[in-house]
This record gives sequence, C-alpha cells and structure tokens, in this order.
Amino acid sequence: MNRHEFLRHLHRVVEPRTYLEIGVSDGRSLTLSMVPSIGIDPAPKVKSPLHRDAKVVKATSDDFFARSDPLRHLRGPHPSALGRLLRRPASSDGPAPTLDLAFIDGMHLFEYALRDFMNVERHCSWTSVIVFDDMLPRDVDEAARDRHTKFWAGDVFKVGDVLRQHRPELVVLPVDTAPTGTLVVLGADPQNRILAKAYDEIVRTWVAPDPQMVPASILSRSDAVAPDRLVAADVWTHVVEARTGNIDRAEGYPRIRDDLTALLPSEVHQPFG
Repeated sequence: MNRHEFLRHLHRVVEPRTYLEIGVSDGRSLTLSMVPSIGIDPAPKVKSPLHRDAKVVKATSDDFFARSDPLRHLRGPHPSALGRLLRRPASSDGPAPTLDLAFIDGMHLFEYALRDFMNVERHCSWTSVIVFDDMLPRDVDEAARDRHTKFWAGDVFKVGDVLRQHRPELVVLPVDTAPTGTLVVLGADPQNRILAKAYDEIVRTWVAPDPQMVPASILSRSDAVAPDRLVAADVWTHVVEARTGNIDRAEGYPRIRDDLTALLPSEVHQPFG
C-alpha cells in the first residue's frame, strides 16, 4: 500500500472534521480530503481537483504557523456535508479549530520535520492523528540530507526516536507504506512544551553530515506495522468515539494505546509510554 492509499483509508476510518497538510506538491494527497482543509507549501503545483473547502496557502510552514490565527479557514462548526456547504465565512470568532488529521510531508530535513510536529501539535487534541511521510528510507542514499536519488526521504526518520525519547507518552508507530514509509503519532498534548524547550539541544545532538547512520530496524522495517492491518484495526472506532463523546485523555487514551500496542510485531518489546 502506498502513502496515498494509506491516507485515503485513514480519512475513511478517522472520520476527521478538519485536515491539515504540510507539503502539498501536486495536490494528490490534499485531494483525498473531503472536509475543511488547509494545505501549506511555499511552491505548490496543484494539478488535482480539490474539495471546495480546501485552501492552499503559499508559504513555508514556519511562516504559516507564525500567523496570529493560522487555522482561520477551519474556524466554525462543520457537523455535516450540508453544514460545510452552508458554512459562514471564516471569522475570528468562535472556538479555536482543532486538527483531527494532519499529514507532515514538508522539507525532508530532521529539524524542519520536528518543528512541523511541534507547530501542528499546538492545534491538536489527544485524539488527533498526525502522520509523517518518508520515515522509513530504504537505504543510506535515500536518507541523505543532500538529495541525490529519485526517491528522497532525507533524515526525518530521526524524529521517531526523538519523540520516543522526549515524549514517551505518545504513540509513535512506523507503518510499512511504499515507497519510503510513514509514521503515525497519537496522544498529542497541545500544552506540552518539552520539545520546544529542548529544541536547540536536540538539533545539535541529532543533525549530522552525510552519510546518515540509519538504524537497521528502519532499513529492514522490522518494527513497522503493515498498513492494511493498521487501517482495519478497531482502534479507529475508539478514536472516533472518544472524540465525538468528549472523553478525556485519562479515560480514553489507555485503551487506544493498548489497541495500537497489540499491532506491533511480536519481536518488538518496547511498549508505548
């Protein structure tokens, strides 16, 4: 299953009310969304027809999130397709929008991807689903910071280990999608500032010149979950129920974490925090 097929299934099972994408390119992934959406790209080349409620913002992700109200387009209730059709123009009134599903596929460098996660998380809830692309490079060349291959993952794969180290309470789940793998993160906490406080030191520790030292578990994908198995899991029913029922984190998150732990390959012995 490639990343677009995986995203298509996630849109179906997560039933997001809102969607944000960093790295629009030609729009093939953004066009999968049928809910109010924002796509961010400094040089978009959209060729695919987008849903009428999708807005493409020509900007870097850093500049976009530095705005006073970056998710203004998503503001307001969106209870149904009819509700979205009749939605009033976006305004600064009303509750702050929450991102139910986000896809990070921007600059393929570790420090950029980590900042993208930090910015996205500030607009999420614990039931939000955050997906990274290009997290399982197939060889050291694909993992290079300096691109010299057709398929390029860069060194964003390091984000997974950094999240496990600094944010062990998160679910960080690698997924064996084609061609260069994805990573699913659940359990976001918009109030958490651990990464922001440690960011400079993290970058000094993790950014290194090519060639990159890619762990064997990433090259072999031995820790990754099969995408078809993941999208078929009962966990998404529990995610939707928790979101729509306003179930708090303390009550709902342990069940979802356990659901996803059960999907890990048998040889993986490190549970989520």
